[in-house]
Amino acid sequence: MTVWDDLVGQEKVSELLDAAARDADALVTAAASDAPPPEASRMTHAWLFTGPPGAGRNQAARAFAAALQCVSPDRALGGAPGCGFCDGCHTALVGTHADVSTVAAVGSEILVKDMRDTVRKSFTAPANGRWQVILVEDAERLNEKSANAVLKAVEEPAPRTVWLLCAPSIEDVLPTIRSRCRHLNLRTPSVDAVADMLVRREGVEPDVAAAAARATQGHVDRARRLATDPAARERRASVLKLPLRLDEVGNCLKAAQQLVDAAAEDAKQLAEETDGKETEELKAALGAAQGGRLPRGTAGVMKDLEDMQKRRRTRTQRDSLDVALGDLTGFYRDVLALQFGSRVAMASTDAEEAVERVAHASSPEATLRRIEAISACREALDRNVAPLLAVEAMTLALRAG
Repeated sequence: MTVWDDLVGQEKVSELLDAAARDADALVTAAASDAPPPEASRMTHAWLFTGPPGAGRNQAARAFAAALQCVSPDRALGGAPGCGFCDGCHTALVGTHADVSTVAAVGSEILVKDMRDTVRKSFTAPANGRWQVILVEDAERLNEKSANAVLKAVEEPAPRTVWLLCAPSIEDVLPTIRSRCRHLNLRTPSVDAVADMLVRREGVEPDVAAAAARATQGHVDRARRLATDPAARERRASVLKLPLRLDEVGNCLKAAQQLVDAAAEDAKQLAEETDGKETEELKAALGAAQGGRLPRGTAGVMKDLEDMQKRRRTRTQRDSLDVALGDLTGFYRDVLALQFGSRVAMASTDAEEAVERVAHASSPEATLRRIEAISACREALDRNVAPLLAVEAMTLALRAG
């Protein structure tokens, strides 16, 4: 099973990356043997992966990083890099390879202080891998200072350094950065392709896989979670009941509070899994005894960690809310399709009765206004409006139609 098997419905992208990985392997092999480099190469020092949410931008970039670090002995016999089983592939895929650095937005932006050490590392030679790989998962969240730091590194990279930037669209990245990158655009995989992946890779029952793929409209990560996590299915079922509960203002406010509380609980559960472990690991690295006090002068380091964890909890809550808003958008899309007599496949098959009730009780114009209200709520959350305030405004707009 190669690293490209994780790219669902991205055959063309897989072929391009596989060819580039082969050329990259030839470049490293030639340098190690003092042989002249190949005359033509499809490998370059910076790549930009774009595509809609759920298309697999980060997975494609990480698969490429794994192929670049592949140390399978089969390569000497003509095998392609990216076997998926060797130490280089495995550690790159799980995020523990010493020469694959990952940068992701903890809050709403990637700050320059979060990029400083990574940019510095990009100018060094690989420690024990074949390439120094820098993976920026949320390139659209680079602020002005951090983007300028990346630009300087991409303009004059070290010979064995590769930058992999991921963003929803090419317009989300500074023109000066994207002009120095090779662009790969991923498309939303088909519902059938996602369902097939869930059956093959996750062992999900075919009917459950098909329902999860339809519900998420090709979003690979959400489909995987919906198919494998009963709690995620319960949260979705609760969200799809919301349109039937907005008959009074008080119920609108109550529904908004429940949505925000559910998102906060999701963020809290994630924090409980990661924050404690990170804190203990940092204390051990700083030399604190088990259960003992921190050494003098280290309080600032702990405060930085606490600030980062707080920003991550805030973003996790907003991401969880965004999933709920996406489910609501799919619900009203099905309502609109039914009102127009369309035969498109429904995303909300698990709430078909509710879709029919709302469709028969309102007009297409009202449904469009409701979809716009959900979009406005998403935009408000992106502008850091208080979640409860944004969701309350949305539920009241949904009631008004």
